[in-house]
Amino acid sequence: MLSGSPASAVDSTAGSAQLLGIGQVLSKLTADFPELTPSKLRFLEERGLVHPSRTQSGYRKFSQNDLSRLRLILSLQRDCYLPLAVIKDYLEDLDAGLNPPMPGAGLAGGASILQTGRRMSRDELTKAAGATPMLVQDAFSASVLTPAEAYGEDSLVVLKALVELQRSGIEPRHLRGFRQATERELGLIESALMPVARRRDPSSRAKVAEMAVEIAGQLEIVRSSLIRSALGRIAP
Repeated sequence: MLSGSPASAVDSTAGSAQLLGIGQVLSKLTADFPELTPSKLRFLEERGLVHPSRTQSGYRKFSQNDLSRLRLILSLQRDCYLPLAVIKDYLEDLDAGLNPPMPGAGLAGGASILQTGRRMSRDELTKAAGATPMLVQDAFSASVLTPAEAYGEDSLVVLKALVELQRSGIEPRHLRGFRQATERELGLIESALMPVARRRDPSSRAKVAEMAVEIAGQLEIVRSSLIRSALGRIAP
């Protein structure tokens, strides 16, 4: 199972060499997840997704299982935009010895959610996606992709999708409305987070970041459901 034993105090000598403090956890994970902070670790613990042990002095200690669990949680958040509630249900099934399907399977063009943050130049991105330079430029013009010095897995997934859409006659210019819809959704998220964002303390900033991902995940669920329902009117 991925989780450690919840919240029992650990002996400061027995087995402590195998346990990690918050700083050590951050040093191992922030290269792949630069948004990870001590506040976020505490938030994930408060939400019941990870259960670090405690020393006699009350310091959190993370096992290697906790580290693997955190990497899975952060990957699911980053790559599949899944709400923490969905991730928690999945982890609880794993803890119960079940074999649940990976949440978000089939999303993001089949990309592995456990991939690390590969960075690519524009030429590397174009080649990896099987795209043409013209398609990439059209994606920039339609604001479906954003020009950058380096591109990650998310950009690769989007460009691969654009390649497949082009084969069906759907060009980036046909997707201009997606950017406008995204901006409207961002406005909804900002409005919902305003009461917490006004507090401006470190704990609130961490909660704003987590809540933003949560709300975005819920919006994605609604959008996907609407699309599936609409497809029923197309298919015979």
